[in-house]
Amino acid sequence: MSEIRLFVEAPLAAGAEVALTEAQAHYLFGVMRQGTGAPVTLFNGRDGAWRADVTRAAKRGGTLECRQQTAPLRLPPDLWLLFAPIKKARTDFIVEKAAEMGAARIIPVNTRFTNAERIRQDRLQAHAVEAAEQCGGTFVPEVTDLIPLDRLLADWPADRRILWCDETLTGARAGLQAAGAGPWAILIGPEGGFAEAEQTRLRAMEQVVPVSLGPRILRADTAAVAALTLWQSTLGDWTT
Repeated sequence: MSEIRLFVEAPLAAGAEVALTEAQAHYLFGVMRQGTGAPVTLFNGRDGAWRADVTRAAKRGGTLECRQQTAPLRLPPDLWLLFAPIKKARTDFIVEKAAEMGAARIIPVNTRFTNAERIRQDRLQAHAVEAAEQCGGTFVPEVTDLIPLDRLLADWPADRRILWCDETLTGARAGLQAAGAGPWAILIGPEGGFAEAEQTRLRAMEQVVPVSLGPRILRADTAAVAALTLWQSTLGDWTT
């Protein structure tokens, strides 16, 4: 059987007892058919991964005891993903893939042509947790609430560059390589593209590095994966 991994909020250390939520108990004991003594890998985004054993199994709860650390905390690069929410399933996909591919923070943004006026932040955060559980991660990126792009850019950190996926460009990868490492963000626009005023503002910002994602116009969810791959393979932890 493959390793069972659970994200928990509790501190993890040798001998620490961790209480399961009702949903976790249902998954572990009802879906996965585990019981007392079963091994589970726990992580909380702070203390690395820990081997724990079930010490109490119940229908609506349970307890595990930490035995030993199996992996240290591995932080992702200092990379944020900014994206305009689209249809529900495709927004879920973007969040899941960003968590899998090493984004440290995920920020849904409201642009002029964003289709979704609201999001369920708690549901998207749960998708990020699930992605980390399934891909062997020890860190879960924060998913923020929806924020207007104009407001976000107004307070943008001076030292954080923005990889702007500008679909009007072709062959503009050299700018990313020349910009170098450091705090970064990736900006993915909505299905209708960025408004002219938004494009003008982005081009005026010193932190913005416009980059092409190739000769074809990509869907927003595909563009997110392509941009994360481009950044990770050029400046991220795929290069180490």
